[in-house]
Amino acid sequence: MKYLIMTDLEGAAGVDSFSQTRTQDTTMKGPGMKQLAREVNACVEGIKAVDPEAVVDVIDGHGTGGLFPEDLIGCQYLRWSKDYRDTVSQYTALLYVGQHAMAGTIDAPLCHTYSSLSVQYYRLNDVYIGEFAAFANWCGLNGVPTILLAGDDKAALEAKMFVPQIETAVTKLGKGIEAAEHLHSDEACRIIREGAVRAMQRLGEIPPLARFQPPYVFEARNYEPIDTATLAKRPNARLIDSRTYRIETSDYRELPFF
Repeated sequence: MKYLIMTDLEGAAGVDSFSQTRTQDTTMKGPGMKQLAREVNACVEGIKAVDPEAVVDVIDGHGTGGLFPEDLIGCQYLRWSKDYRDTVSQYTALLYVGQHAMAGTIDAPLCHTYSSLSVQYYRLNDVYIGEFAAFANWCGLNGVPTILLAGDDKAALEAKMFVPQIETAVTKLGKGIEAAEHLHSDEACRIIREGAVRAMQRLGEIPPLARFQPPYVFEARNYEPIDTATLAKRPNARLIDSRTYRIETSDYRELPFF
């Protein structure tokens, strides 16, 4: 069977500063990228411990790049592209590694929703959502369950809010926006591998997240006024005030998650 791992850099053990994530400079973010690869490899090991013939694709979902492809073992590296939105139905399950909580979450290290610099919140059908629910719901609409989240403790709580049955692997305890108590690298990898094994063993027990169904009413609010050039990229968006826009649609692909 085929599995998909979605990754981000902010949830990896040892990463708790935006100086480690917002940059293109691998001198600053390189150690975090190395740790994220170790955590991904641990997840792949857990998957294959239960399904030795598993094919695993790994999406690098971090905006400035969060993985060195050559560090990955037993899986295929994919750089995030909106083209993948129409291919998710081929996978048996989705797993998250290195995930952070949504913007505005109390004591959640490096929490944000897609852009840590511009987005104050996303809300879908009157529910605040972050990156986890946005993509997990798309996979769920295509029949694909989300079975594991590895990341900080606040991200794990967020995942359980949307998918109560999900397995989690907590790599650090959030103490603030740029503060956390981290597990040692080896320990983080151990609990991720064990979490992936549990998730695979419970594959039939964890339902797809499909909480959000059409019609969709999406609202986004930014920290700063929205410029006309940004709004022009979303012709179906309606400006509510200078910092807020709304989209009403029956097509999930028209929402700004991809």
